[in-house]
Amino acid sequence: MTVRRLLPVVLCSLVLAPAAAAATTVTAPVFDSKGRLVQTPFAPSPNAAHLTKKRALALFSHDPKVADWLARYPVAGRVDDETYDAKASSWTVKIWWGKAGEIAEGKVDDASGAVTEAWTGPQVAWKMARGYKGAFGGAKINSPWVWGAFCLVFLLGLADFRRPLSLRNLDLLMLLSPTASLWFFNHGNVFTAVPLFYPALVWVVARGIWIGATGLGSGSRTLWPAWVLLAAAVFLAGFRIGLNVQASNVIDVGYSGVIGAERIVHARAPWGNFPVEDDLKACGPADASGEIRERIQSNGRCESANPQGDTYGPVAYESYIPGYLLFGWNGKWDSLPAAHFTSIAFDLLCMLGLWLVGRRFGGMQLAAVLAFAWAAYPFTQYASSSNTNDALMPCFLIWGFWLASSPAGRGALGALSGWTKFASLVVAPLWLTYPDRRPSRRFVAAFLVATLAVFSVVLFEPSPLHELRVFFDRTVRWQVARDAPWSLWDWKQYHAHGLPDLHLVQRLLQGLLVAGAIAAAFVPRRKSPLQLAALTAALLAGFELVQTYWLYTYIPWFFGFAAIALLAPAAVRATAPEPALDADPQELDPARAAVV
Repeated sequence: MTVRRLLPVVLCSLVLAPAAAAATTVTAPVFDSKGRLVQTPFAPSPNAAHLTKKRALALFSHDPKVADWLARYPVAGRVDDETYDAKASSWTVKIWWGKAGEIAEGKVDDASGAVTEAWTGPQVAWKMARGYKGAFGGAKINSPWVWGAFCLVFLLGLADFRRPLSLRNLDLLMLLSPTASLWFFNHGNVFTAVPLFYPALVWVVARGIWIGATGLGSGSRTLWPAWVLLAAAVFLAGFRIGLNVQASNVIDVGYSGVIGAERIVHARAPWGNFPVEDDLKACGPADASGEIRERIQSNGRCESANPQGDTYGPVAYESYIPGYLLFGWNGKWDSLPAAHFTSIAFDLLCMLGLWLVGRRFGGMQLAAVLAFAWAAYPFTQYASSSNTNDALMPCFLIWGFWLASSPAGRGALGALSGWTKFASLVVAPLWLTYPDRRPSRRFVAAFLVATLAVFSVVLFEPSPLHELRVFFDRTVRWQVARDAPWSLWDWKQYHAHGLPDLHLVQRLLQGLLVAGAIAAAFVPRRKSPLQLAALTAALLAGFELVQTYWLYTYIPWFFGFAAIALLAPAAVRATAPEPALDADPQELDPARAAVV
């Protein structure tokens, strides 16, 4: 074929090619001469991603929060993963680095390219570090207005207005000072929140040691008469109940108490028998993160998993039995009325116990002061609104303190407290030798009897000795090896962030705590109830000071005893109570019943 013949063909193909190409991409329906649809417009899949993996990673990495954190880790050694969720039309981006593990995680919206979630450092592994509103206690107690009202009432009721610069007022401010830490915690700023709660713990330890050694209180009185404070305490008690019932939540700790109670009522020991996920058959829907928590357990019931809930002593579960018998449990992590009932009951028992303590050792005025202090203190309500088990341990100790002149009473209630959460075992030597260094055989006997009684649940299992080993592994061993970002001591895992490894300091302080617990049993030689309360507060706060895992719900552990030590007026002298029938001879000296 000649060039002259080829030229028209080439020109025709050049003209028709665009038309043909356009015809393959139809943008409107095509109909034939009879009106029948013969071709539809091309439309891309609605689930197709707009972003590539590389682009999603770049957008996430350039988020200011993420970029600041990643700058602390070398680029070499980073591993990333980008997963597209067509249903949500978003990307999940994860970044790992060496031994530090996962260091950043978040979500990128596919359509807009916006970073919708960005978690770094402890926020990756700990959802509670992300500052979700109302995660602990619900939105009401975390409201600045409600929290601020508690703080204001606490100060108005207990402050010394005659001497604004008094030590008593400083004590009150220090007890409220963890509020600043909680504010940063609620906003997901862990590295600012954690250092801010230590001053309060150090203050309680220092003041407790001083009062315990000298027997000298603050020397101040409240402005209000007893009837005003008592009326305010009753009103606040009702308000606290309403706040718990209407505007609180139940975190995993409270849920674990209900599970443990159900297991015991049905003749099973708690440890090793909690609902888990594993590969069990699902019996419920997936949650927001795609996790299915409701599974058919070995007992045949559909139950919500709480695999790490069996990490407490037996009393932490036995205390929930009345609530479980009254309200039951359907196996789900729902509103859990049994947990609400138990939290409210022990909150009120703490308040009543402090009233009785004040009535016995300081008269009606001190009774009203102590009951009001518990009712108005925001952190006791924080524990109640979170429906944790953190009021149980101090409740048993408070009632044991009321029976301070009875070695058997101290021993039995001290054991119940210690086998709830183990922290209060640190005061056992002090309570054993109260009031004047001599160990009480009645204390030891009562402690052992109470211990055997509460641990009798292991007899439900075929091999009680094996169950005791399971108990130790699931509780003591797991708690000791636990890591967490909620203290200064375990920040070594974020070493690339420039944070120091303070484990050696922690070990030193733990040694001092043990030495202090032993020393408090013998020094001073004779102790008044005020000194017993002060040293108890110091040891409990000291325990919190050196532990790795700490939360704001732990403050009530020492608060009742700190209130006794810091708020008892120096001029108050209690009429010596009648000695208990089982009192040791050295406890019969009426002079030792004085508050100071």
